[in-house]
Amino acid sequence: MVIILLISPPLDKQLELVYIGLGSNLGFPCQQLQRAILSLSQLQSTELMQVANFYQSLPFAGKIQPLFVNTVVLLKTQLNPWHLLKQLQKIEYQQARKRPYRWSARTLDLDILLYGKRVINSSRLTIPHPQIAKRAFVLYPLYDITPDLVIPIYGKVQRLLMGCSKQQLFHVPMGLSCNETKY
Repeated sequence: MVIILLISPPLDKQLELVYIGLGSNLGFPCQQLQRAILSLSQLQSTELMQVANFYQSLPFAGKIQPLFVNTVVLLKTQLNPWHLLKQLQKIEYQQARKRPYRWSARTLDLDILLYGKRVINSSRLTIPHPQIAKRAFVLYPLYDITPDLVIPIYGKVQRLLMGCSKQQLFHVPMGLSCNETKY
């Protein structure tokens, strides 16, 4: 006799709105993001609600690397935050993500920016994302999706954008290859 166990993922009782930041600067970044968005749309107990515009930016912390392409997606999910994190890391791994050092070039970076109105500060996960208020490449896509968004701890996304005005960021029009740089 064969017994098959179906193990369902850890679920929350209610659906939560979750914002995920996506970034890439290796291996055709726009295609990496599009592939990741498809993977996110196929997560169990999760619905892809919205995708922000793509933006091109210089590497963070002055690193000499290829330009980044970033966006944000809005999901509705029943996955708990830690299981969602595990699923994001699995998608990164499937897209050949390596972690040689902090802020290294990458095929894909997926970050849980916001999970409902929750504030989480654990050794494995911090929500809101600890750098959310300082990064134009996160705030502009968040604004695209939800202009009146209030980020727990930090406040209104509109106000936070004013502090990022000096960061160079360029909208990537639909159909433009991410290899066509603006810098």
